Amino acid sequence: MTGRKRYPERVATGGARDGGPGPGSAGAGGAPVDGTARPGAGGDGPEAPEAWRGSESPVAPRGPEAPAASRGPESPGAWRVPDALSARVPAEQRGSGRDDVRLLVSRGCAVSHHAFRDLPGQVRAGDVLVVNTSMTLPAAVNGRVGGERVVVHFSTRGADGRWAVELRAPGRAGATGPRPGGPAGAVVRLPGGRALVLEEPLGPVAGARLWWARTPERVPELLRRYGRPIRYGYTERDQPLSAYRTVFATPSPDGSGSAEMPSAGRPFTAALVAGLVRRGVLFAPLSLHTGVASAEAHEPPYPERFAVPAATAWLVNAVRAARGGDRAAGGRVIAVGTTAVRALESAAGADGVVRQAEGWTDLVVTPRRGIRVVDGLLTGLHEPEASHLLMLEAVAGREALRLGYEAALQERYLWHEFGDVHLILPDEERDAPNCFSNEW
Repeated sequence: MTGRKRYPERVATGGARDGGPGPGSAGAGGAPVDGTARPGAGGDGPEAPEAWRGSESPVAPRGPEAPAASRGPESPGAWRVPDALSARVPAEQRGSGRDDVRLLVSRGCAVSHHAFRDLPGQVRAGDVLVVNTSMTLPAAVNGRVGGERVVVHFSTRGADGRWAVELRAPGRAGATGPRPGGPAGAVVRLPGGRALVLEEPLGPVAGARLWWARTPERVPELLRRYGRPIRYGYTERDQPLSAYRTVFATPSPDGSGSAEMPSAGRPFTAALVAGLVRRGVLFAPLSLHTGVASAEAHEPPYPERFAVPAATAWLVNAVRAARGGDRAAGGRVIAVGTTAVRALESAAGADGVVRQAEGWTDLVVTPRRGIRVVDGLLTGLHEPEASHLLMLEAVAGREALRLGYEAALQERYLWHEFGDVHLILPDEERDAPNCFSNEW
């Protein structure tokens, strides 16, 4: 869904993401390069960036009740994430397994705290968990532009075979920093005598971070031989590629995948999935290949490749139809990650019916656009600059989201791809207070 996230530095080996740049246009909200129409578009993509630029953070604690950890000295009332709350290693290296993380549950305005292994007790028979099966690629490769050392981050494959790439400047201890993009025609020498040529930027030339590049070899093969995962500067050390792949990850026939991990699915294990199935929970797969998030700028999401299979569309529609208009009476559609929300909502028409779809999506989900299909969301904890927070607000409502993040800070939950997770569910109590306020 990250860019979406803002990180102090990026390191080549292991990233995460619920979103990233895709090759659909020169900027967010543009038309897909291959002309594929986005089902249910309705003009939502182009208007969305205006909805979030300059708006107040939906989860900024207000007034004296704001926890001290959330108050930034440069912006009174704005919340921030202390460095100590960054998850620096995978859960299995600081605990007993991938699922050894905490689970924050928001049901409307009510907040409760659990272990992730308790997830089967937080959902019910008939619920559908929509999961992203995109496999994380080893998307960082060393290179040279003339005599300058660079790290190439391969973001997304375009319909014409080119790849969107970002060139980063290597720093100390494996960290990378921003580097001016381009120029057009620049040759980047890669390992094994290979090279790529920068052709044009995604967006205006001035300050362009991502560039279309032509490479003579299939990039998946290049990455398999010479690549490593993208990781970020808050992590403690390099991790194997397996640490950045989820139990749902499935290879694509053409070798495509995600530049950064769809991390909401990371805590799931085969045993936990089996336990959920025994409880009567259903799983619906789809794919959305994430690109490279912006480490320094707060860019809106770029277009990304997605596919919603016919079987997934049928299952989601059947569950929604079976409960009629009463969400409390039947199964709910719960997206695992912001990427799953973006893909599923891109396949939904204005009538709320999901249809088989694939291609590029430029959809940006905001409170103004609203949610058509998803009832709940399982996601990581996002930084205050992340545009993902507007998607969360569209699902939960502003007040519920604010209360959830206040609790996460007070209880010292861990952020980022190896951190804790947040389950957002609707409040189905008839007399519960209304927390779904999305006024701007």
